[in-house]
Amino acid sequence: QVQLVESGGGLVQPGGSLRLSCAASRSINTMGWYRQAPGKQRELVAAFTGRTGTNYADSVKGRFTISRDDARKSVYLQMNRLEPEDTAVYYCTADYSGIDYWGQGTQVTVSS
Repeated sequence: QVQLVESGGGLVQPGGSLRLSCAASRSINTMGWYRQAPGKQRELVAAFTGRTGTNYADSVKGRFTISRDDARKSVYLQMNRLEPEDTAVYYCTADYSGIDYWGQGTQVTVSS
């Protein structure tokens, strides 16, 4: 069993920045972030594909950075130059023993 707790969402103006955090109940290599906007399917934002490999959605490359702190069993998503199209609920996810776990989600709203 894995618990994931996200934090760091909120309201930000276009061009601004936010940092999302996800604390896991155990150390896991394969973790990442997805998002779901109203009326749209959940989509990958950024993820670790192993201990150090990363994968990003084309729409966030150059703006978002995923990182990790193994001592804190946490992953982070630094989001810069935010756009209204980034508005969504952001979910932390982890793959542990072949099972996908999801956090409760944190709302990110980009609006002036």
